[in-house]
Amino acid sequence: MKAMMLTGIRQMEMKEVPEPEITRPDDVKIKMLVLGICGSDIHYYTQGQIGSQKVEYPFPVGHEGAGIVIETGSAVTRVKKGDKIAIEPAMPCWECDQCLAGRHHTCRKLRFLGCPGQADGCLTEYIVMPESCCFPLAEILSPDHGSISEPMAIGIYAVKKSGGVAEQKIGILGFGPIGMSVMLATKAENASAFYITDKIDERLSKALKEGATLTGNPLNDDIVKKILQSENLGLDIVFECCGQQEALDQAVDLLKPGGKLIVVGIPEFARWSLNVENTRRKEISLQFIRRQVDCVETALELMAKGKIKIDNMVTHRFPFSATKEAFDLVASYGDGVMKAMIDF
Repeated sequence: MKAMMLTGIRQMEMKEVPEPEITRPDDVKIKMLVLGICGSDIHYYTQGQIGSQKVEYPFPVGHEGAGIVIETGSAVTRVKKGDKIAIEPAMPCWECDQCLAGRHHTCRKLRFLGCPGQADGCLTEYIVMPESCCFPLAEILSPDHGSISEPMAIGIYAVKKSGGVAEQKIGILGFGPIGMSVMLATKAENASAFYITDKIDERLSKALKEGATLTGNPLNDDIVKKILQSENLGLDIVFECCGQQEALDQAVDLLKPGGKLIVVGIPEFARWSLNVENTRRKEISLQFIRRQVDCVETALELMAKGKIKIDNMVTHRFPFSATKEAFDLVASYGDGVMKAMIDF
């Protein structure tokens, strides 16, 4: 089968590799249909690593996938041949202390698609996954919905970890696919106001289409001043979704005393810093987000019911053969890209 492999920094080649086979009773063999390009894929493409996780070339990334079942192991009951499914990329052991505590997203032996040292990604024609990672798509949902259920689950989980957003005034700093997922999740939970920032004006236009109360570009605006002119008491919850130190500083300034700072973004640097006086005097609560746990089905259900609509998220499509072109576009934030999809 064909697999698109990272072969160096900003280098990628299509290679022939062995087709995976079912070896366990709970295995499901999947023909890939679509894949969404994630920011973490771009980190591996442009940096060759995220923190201590370093790519050993050649390596296929990719984890936001949907496909069609072509074969199942003898014990599989959740899906059957011909089903279109969303693919949960996390494969926990289900036995360690974290899994037993309901935290299988921080499993001690976690294997995650497209994560160096754990599992090859799904930029391949076929993959084999455990049954527990396969979620049938309702008739009303497309493969795009299945793919986007992965980042959407992160947005839903971030909102859940914030303690609830109903009637709350929300800031979202960074309006890429994760920031948009957070906004769609907060809308579904009836937040009262949405203040969105990003350095790409096309993304801010999308935020306004989604019902943002106010938007700002930190390259052009003093966004703290601009937002506090509308909310002079400050915001209840701010989601940092771009992995930038300046955004974290802005979040602290925007929050009211007792506010909550939810850090979702993945930075390219090793350490965050916080203003001690502002965080202490305001008694800011700080919550870091690590992917998600048990939110894929919720994402699919909310999309099926029309409570979350992804119409404005997918902006670009590329054939499998043009994957490098797609990665270059996303890496450069070109052409107002929000979510680029690979069609197999």
